[in-house]
Amino acid sequence: MPTQTVYRLTLENGIEGIHAHEEPIPTVTPDSVLIKIRAVALNYRDIAIATSKYLLPARENVVPTSDMCGTIVELGSQVRGFAVGDAVIPPVTPDYLYGEFKKGIDAYGSIEDGMLREYVVLPAHVLTKVKVGRLGFEAWAGVVCTGATAWNSFYGERKLMPGDTVLIQGTGGVSITALAIARAAGARTIVTSSSDEKLEYVKSLGADHVVNYKTHTHWAAEVLRITEGHGVDHIIENGGPGTIEQSLESVASSGVISVIGFLDMNEGKQPDVLVPALVGAVTIRGIRGGSKHQLEQLVKFVENKSVDLAVGKVFNFDREGIVEAYKFVEAGKHIGKVVISISQE
Repeated sequence: MPTQTVYRLTLENGIEGIHAHEEPIPTVTPDSVLIKIRAVALNYRDIAIATSKYLLPARENVVPTSDMCGTIVELGSQVRGFAVGDAVIPPVTPDYLYGEFKKGIDAYGSIEDGMLREYVVLPAHVLTKVKVGRLGFEAWAGVVCTGATAWNSFYGERKLMPGDTVLIQGTGGVSITALAIARAAGARTIVTSSSDEKLEYVKSLGADHVVNYKTHTHWAAEVLRITEGHGVDHIIENGGPGTIEQSLESVASSGVISVIGFLDMNEGKQPDVLVPALVGAVTIRGIRGGSKHQLEQLVKFVENKSVDLAVGKVFNFDREGIVEAYKFVEAGKHIGKVVISISQE
């Protein structure tokens, strides 16, 4: 029986608990396809799972990661609409296809085995076809979670409009993808970071304004100065408890704060957000990625608008490269997506 290399995670050993196994290549069922994985992208969630900081359950010995781009190498007998050779991406959460997010479902790579392997069998109905040519497998792998998350943030509630102002916290994967979408949609963009080097990079990607939050510890005041007191219409909120108060200062009336991450847990007093949210008629939305439908919309937008999707750094598909990639993201050294290249053949 043909085998493949599969990486699994021993949770008690942290990032060093990632180890290779030789396992059979799975067999297709009538309604599924066999995919040769070409590239896998890391999210902060993957590091949180490996370091026991994830807010939701994770299974021992799970195959980690959720984001991949690959090509179909075999079709189930009942599959229609796909062909061998098609490049495809799955949603992060296989049961979140359309409509509103429901409690009790989770993404690949925590309870359900993920994508850090050479081959995977997935139901055809969860897949979205992509045109690899202009962007490549790495960029499409990198947009699976970040793209659907950013699209959900901008178009899941108050729709992003040309001329809106967007505040984007940080320069990680979601942030860089959100910057690309916002620019293509005709919005004005403000990006925050503690690194002048990273801010210079996002300026090269087209950010209209940048703010170093170490230089401007009260960065909300700088955002209000830039917007002439109006505030911003959309905020990609990555910090969590440590940044939400300044986000509330920065947001315009009837604006939307999309809570993506929890990088700054602010172990002191938790902020009181109710009064500012009520006074400003502000919407605060918790974002758990995006649906397959939102991912499909994002793919169409990227292809029709010829959006550039920046890949920060690519690592090799071996244990040394994978562990190095995890530690690179854990240390916050990345700008944009960190990708593991598996096969380009």
